[in-house]
Amino acid sequence: MMEEPAAPRSARGAALIEATREDLDLYAVGDLEERVERLQDEIVRTRSALDRKRNGLAAADAFFSFGR
Repeated sequence: MMEEPAAPRSARGAALIEATREDLDLYAVGDLEERVERLQDEIVRTRSALDRKRNGLAAADAFFSFGR
């Protein structure tokens, strides 16, 4: 039995680019409010990932500059 090939992965950031091209005039007020909430949640999630990465870089810099 042959397996079907997996669908190709979309490029990083493709969903965000697609979302920014969407026609917002088609949405009702409630839909737009929900969209704003979801985008704000995504901003919080993204900032959290950014903070983790910055902290990891700072720890690595501190570790490798210890002997200088």
